[in-house]
Amino acid sequence: MSDSYKAARHSKIAGGPERPRPIGLRGIGCLVVTVCIGAISSPHATGLAQSAPEHAALPLDRPTLDDAQRLFYNARYEAAAALALALRASDVHDLASDELRSSALLFQLKALLEGRADKEGALKNCATCPDLIAEFLADIRHGQNLARTTLQSTPGDEAALFFLGKLDLNYVWLQLGPLRRKTGWDEYWEARRSLDAVLAHNPRHVRARVARAWIDYIVDTKMPWGTRWLLGGGNRKHALTEVREAAQMESDFFSHAEAEFALWDMAVRERDMTHAITVARRLAHDFADNRELATFLESREASLRR
Repeated sequence: MSDSYKAARHSKIAGGPERPRPIGLRGIGCLVVTVCIGAISSPHATGLAQSAPEHAALPLDRPTLDDAQRLFYNARYEAAAALALALRASDVHDLASDELRSSALLFQLKALLEGRADKEGALKNCATCPDLIAEFLADIRHGQNLARTTLQSTPGDEAALFFLGKLDLNYVWLQLGPLRRKTGWDEYWEARRSLDAVLAHNPRHVRARVARAWIDYIVDTKMPWGTRWLLGGGNRKHALTEVREAAQMESDFFSHAEAEFALWDMAVRERDMTHAITVARRLAHDFADNRELATFLESREASLRR
């Protein structure tokens, strides 16, 4: 592990500061993964109320996309989206900012709508949701167009392939998660092909491995056999192995964080609470302001004491 990575991993997080029901069939709805990278009922996307003055937590001294990522991984989704937008106003409007901002907006929407008995009514009565959805779709369209244009001139561009896959998946998660619309087939298959192309060229691409593992895991664990076949198949055991290996690979600070959040989420799904607590503690060390992590640990550790 490089010295620069270790230093970043153990540095103090400034200021305050992860998965989408997919594709055309009712059963595919379960593909809503709240992480990552990459979740359905994930502890990382529980929709807990975000702490109040989020915008006051925005870094003030020459903020960067790293600052927005810190906010995102500390579950400060509104602040992360706001900072990504502010960076765009400074002519930083690239695939990475589109993907991060669309993810933050998606988590905001999920937080507003999760846990409501009347899901359709919750969306209709949500005063802020229409603007969030419009902003989300604008970011997705911009990023998709930019990635596809890049790939027309450079078909093997790794960054364009990866971000196209991630943006496509975010679109699917919105449509078949919060919006409950049976759509997204084209985006699902484009995402799957794009991520497979990245991994064929670079098997150590941590974020692509995590995103692709989530598809395998959810398709295998949530879909009936016929639907799994229509979606190209899934493989739960392979997905678990992929995420464990991705979390152990040397990578940049935030790619590692995405893999760790996926590892935590899958451990919870597997009811492996001992492992889930271990991973959550590691994450809480790096993201001390993440109230979702803190609440999970408080509840699980209290349960163990009983």
